[in-house]
Amino acid sequence: MKSFTNVTVDSLANIYFDGRVISHSVHFPDGTKKTLGIIFPGTYRFTTGAPEIMEIIDGTCEVSIDDSTSTKFVPTDESFEVPGDSAFTITVNSGYCQYICSFLPA
Repeated sequence: MKSFTNVTVDSLANIYFDGRVISHSVHFPDGTKKTLGIIFPGTYRFTTGAPEIMEIIDGTCEVSIDDSTSTKFVPTDESFEVPGDSAFTITVNSGYCQYICSFLPA
């Protein structure tokens, strides 16, 4: 999904890693939340509170989820899930990676 209707968007960005990862929060009428973001080349580690689904909508990345021994390549139009109260490391090797992160009920 590349566009949303009937939502509220936070105008101030969430900025991480000196501006190498930037997102905006989108709030839906049913109370759910997503973030839309861009990741520039580098390796970054994030922690989660709630479970998440990360949809890659442009670019590619590699992901390693805590407690996993493998790294997954994630191209455009694919996704990965991260459990709640966990962490993951995401690497963008070149270009940039755009994503939609959906926060799921715990």
